[in-house]
Order: sequence, then C-alpha cells, then structure tokens
Amino acid sequence: MSDNLLCWLLLGVLALCVGSFLNVVIYRLPLMVLRPQPGFSLLLPRSHCPRCKARVRAGDCLPLLSWLRLRGHCRHCRLPISWRYPATELAAMAISLLLALWLPWNGVLLAALVMSAFVLALSLIDLRYQLLPDALTLPLLWLGLLFQAWGMLPQGGPAEGIFGAAGGYLLFRLLAWFWRVLRHQEALGGGDVKLLAALGAWLGWRPLPLLLLIASGAGLIAVVLARLFMRRPLHLPLPFGPCLALAGEALLLYSLK
Repeated sequence: MSDNLLCWLLLGVLALCVGSFLNVVIYRLPLMVLRPQPGFSLLLPRSHCPRCKARVRAGDCLPLLSWLRLRGHCRHCRLPISWRYPATELAAMAISLLLALWLPWNGVLLAALVMSAFVLALSLIDLRYQLLPDALTLPLLWLGLLFQAWGMLPQGGPAEGIFGAAGGYLLFRLLAWFWRVLRHQEALGGGDVKLLAALGAWLGWRPLPLLLLIASGAGLIAVVLARLFMRRPLHLPLPFGPCLALAGEALLLYSLK
C-alpha cells in the first residue's frame, strides 16, 4: 500500500514539473517564432519576472508551491503573477493522474502521457496566439510513428501510423484547397494540417473521419458558447487546434483502454 501511494505521489510531482516546463514552452516558443531574438531560447535567459525583469530564485521555481507561497505575486515588484502558470501545472497533474487511473501502468500509459503533454501545450498556445508551432507538431508526429514502431499503440503498427499521418495531411490540404477555390479565402492554417497529420500518426487512418466529426462538433459548441457568454463575433477565426487535440486525446484513450 505504501509503495502504491509513493508511486502516485511521484507521478503527481513529476506531472507538476512537466507542467512547469510546459509553462516555459507556452510562453517562450511563440516569441521565438513570432519575434526571434538573439540569445532567446527555451533555456536562456533564466526565468525572470516579465515586468520588473528580476531573476526568479531557484527556491521560487517549485511548481505550484512557490506560487502559493508568494500568494501569486512577484517577490521583488509585488505585481501579480498570472494564474495561468499554476493552472497549467494543475492541468498537467490532473490529466496525468486521470490517465494513470484509466490505463495500465506500462508503455501504453507512457505513450498517453507523452501525447497529452504535447497536445496540452499546443492547445494553450493556439488559444492564445492562434499558432501551432512546427517545433511541437513535427516531434509529435515522429513520436507517434516511433511508438507505433515499438508496438506501444494498438492501431496496427508502423504502416498504420504512416498511412494515418499521410491521410491526415492530405485530407486537410484537400479541404483547405477546396474552400479556397470555392470561397477565395483561407480556412485552415498550416499548423492545423500538421497537427492532424501528427494525430494520424498516433491513431492510424481509420479514426480520422470520426476525429474530424468530433473536432468540428466541439468547435461549433465553442463558437456558440463564446457568442452567448462572451459576445464573441461569429466572424472571428476559431483556434481549431484545441478541438483537434480534444478529439485526438479522446480517441486515443478509447483505443488504448
């Protein structure tokens, strides 16, 4: 019993650390893509307050605990620290613990944890910047093919992953081309195309129509709710990455169980 509890505690702590790193990725990677600067990367410069630029002490980098201890404020300038940081860490921990409850503790769980971390980061970046960086979508695709090759996914092996990636890419490309010819405007971003290709690598080609159906339904619901509660104009573009990620995650869990 004690060993089992220790495993759950370690998983929770590790998930919080992953969430903390995802915060770095979510904040820095879009800046690296949209406004590249010399010497700016995921590792450099060291973590600092975005307002007063004071470096964050090592003791203040503890996931969630540091934010709670500082009561959500910078130690130096006392200005508020965004709630998005602890929320992302809590989301990573909650997702990881739920996956551990749902799946057996083997390679299947590892695969689900890896994919979940990627799609969480992609979803939050897309919601904020309407951007799905190649630095995340392309590694997600290759990891899907690797997990297929290692036999850790039940969708049929490497060939299924390759056909899924190719099918996802071509399907969205054809849809985007058809809409451009019909309406003379862009409907889908290149990031959405690559994300669907990556999800195809993980899921195989057979679930792709269902994935698009679920994602489209989720997008429609999101548009209606945003209109009702936030007065969001209907003509504004919708970040479709979170809808694809939600559908892909649901179908992966269904196939793994």
